[in-house]
Amino acid sequence: MFDVQVKKRLKNGDPSAYKEVFRLLYPRLKGYCRLFISDEHEAEDIIQEGFLTLWEKRNTIQPENSVENLLFVMVRNRCLNRIKKQKLEEVNADLETNIPSENQFLYQIDFSGKEDKSLEELMIESFQQAVDELPEKMQFVYKKCKIEGRKQKEIAEELGVTVKAIEKHISKAKHNIRQKLLLQYPSMVLLISLLIGNLK
Repeated sequence: MFDVQVKKRLKNGDPSAYKEVFRLLYPRLKGYCRLFISDEHEAEDIIQEGFLTLWEKRNTIQPENSVENLLFVMVRNRCLNRIKKQKLEEVNADLETNIPSENQFLYQIDFSGKEDKSLEELMIESFQQAVDELPEKMQFVYKKCKIEGRKQKEIAEELGVTVKAIEKHISKAKHNIRQKLLLQYPSMVLLISLLIGNLK
């Protein structure tokens, strides 16, 4: 999302670069955080802490680093810490019976060796896998129209089919992808809808 110049400016302590990152990522981070933290003020505190940590550790940012990923990981970890703190008295040897499903998913990530990835990253990986598992023609149509952004009419002409047929392929593809993601992340309905819905 951010080019090398923005990262360099941020690393060098340029306030305008920090403001640019904050302006573009704050709304997404807030929506992401509210999936797990119901209290709006508490969610805002977590996000502010994440941005503050980014600023304090800006000297460690490298050109190949994704500022977006760093922030999502920091926010996820803070959500996890808040949940652990809130549930401390309830947690026993059997975590699965004491932690609500939407929070349990965070525990599964934390102890699965994937703590360096945000929930969004993991879901995007699963999304890409679901796309790759679509039937050949459906996959071709979906990738061309929804990922590469080509017009449905253009793809219809290329394949020698109607636009209606292209729309049907896309609709079935979205349904298949949604079902596969829901099997992996049954409590992440909202995030899945946002992920698939953002590809228009």
